[in-house]
Amino acid sequence: MTEIKLYNTRSRKKERFEPIDPDNVRMYVCGPTVYDRAHLGNARPVVVFDVLFRLLRHVYGPDHVTYVRNFTDVDDKINARAAESGREISQITAETTQWFLEDMGELGALEPTHMPRATQYIPQMVAMIEDLIEKGHAYEAEGHVLFAVDSWRGKYGRLSGRSVDDMIAGARVEVAPYKRNPMDFVLWKPSTPDLPGWDSPWGRGRPGWHIECSAMAYELLGESFDIHGGGNDLMFPHHENEIAQSCCAHPEGDFAKVWMHNEMLQVEGKKMSKSLGNFFTVRDLLDQGVPGEVIRFVFLSTHYRKPMDWTAEKAREAEKTLKKWYAKAAQGVGMGEPYVAVVQALADDLNTPLAISELHQLYLADDVSTLRHTLQFLGLMTDDVPDWISGPAIDLSVFVDMFSEERAKAMRNKDFSKVDRLKTVLIAAGIEVRMSKEGVELVPGPDFDPAKLEALK
Repeated sequence: MTEIKLYNTRSRKKERFEPIDPDNVRMYVCGPTVYDRAHLGNARPVVVFDVLFRLLRHVYGPDHVTYVRNFTDVDDKINARAAESGREISQITAETTQWFLEDMGELGALEPTHMPRATQYIPQMVAMIEDLIEKGHAYEAEGHVLFAVDSWRGKYGRLSGRSVDDMIAGARVEVAPYKRNPMDFVLWKPSTPDLPGWDSPWGRGRPGWHIECSAMAYELLGESFDIHGGGNDLMFPHHENEIAQSCCAHPEGDFAKVWMHNEMLQVEGKKMSKSLGNFFTVRDLLDQGVPGEVIRFVFLSTHYRKPMDWTAEKAREAEKTLKKWYAKAAQGVGMGEPYVAVVQALADDLNTPLAISELHQLYLADDVSTLRHTLQFLGLMTDDVPDWISGPAIDLSVFVDMFSEERAKAMRNKDFSKVDRLKTVLIAAGIEVRMSKEGVELVPGPDFDPAKLEALK
């Protein structure tokens, strides 16, 4: 069996992965808050942990891996969107949830085993909060219920590597008179009549953000499971708070054994920001004609623990590479297995840049069947070759006539400089120029880029 090694944020080192139960490998990844389209940064953890999901399924078997990714469908951002649009909250969350699934599907992401919505697990959250109060880890104050960080002080902060005192000094926390400690965080808060709310022992209200994942993870994966993932912006406070409330509610368990965090995304070397004009959603790129496979390829070209820089040039190069690979992979048929070297690269803490490098070597080896199955394994290709690789039909006859005419002139005046320039442009556009006694033939190759022919028009 392939040995998998993963970098555990909690231990700050790469560890051999040994599942609690090899017959049921369990992973939880924090999902989106559904109030708008997913931006490009939202998509990075989806792709990262989709690759891990595929690797685990390959090693342990598809029926022996359980992957949970939640939807947060009760949140102040959703409430604000409903207020400004005049639409029902349920309409907004249903629509944006479907958008998310469609957009991530375009990126080749498999749907997780379970995709719970927070509003489906309110009773479980209430029960967990009641248990935390009973055990002395939470308290009620002015209609709120808060987790008492001091009750977990000796262990709180181990994931992010900070002490409680340091976090109090440096963190942006809500200062409220009903808090015993500035770091105490909300488990339940009151709702006004115009906001979503549920009945509870503390009055009508709604859950805090952190309790959602703890309750859903416990219900679907148990008190201990193998992997918890998400962006590194969630490490504190979200994941730190998840650990505290989960371990206090279920001290018999360890919550997550391995913690994995992906780094953030930039655009053209700068933080993605609406003020800089470089903020865009996955759907924006898809609508601009950037294929989902290209977006995924660019993501995989950078290791998940390193910042990723999205650039237009990377997208162009990714499209050229994939067209070349797909043209060859289209010849592969039958059953097969992914390239061993690619599997081994992923097994070493999801080393996707190395996997891409191995794919380049596989392409050169002309093993078309293995190439096809490896692309499918990486989520870069479905059972079918993407339609976009052929692009729109281009009539090359005008360029054949142009080249033939210039070639004839050159034969007469012995000046081939213009013919050479034409040939250079054609080759740069990915066209093979074949000359014989019968005439000129232009053959587009896998790197064919029609846009580069504009220079000849």
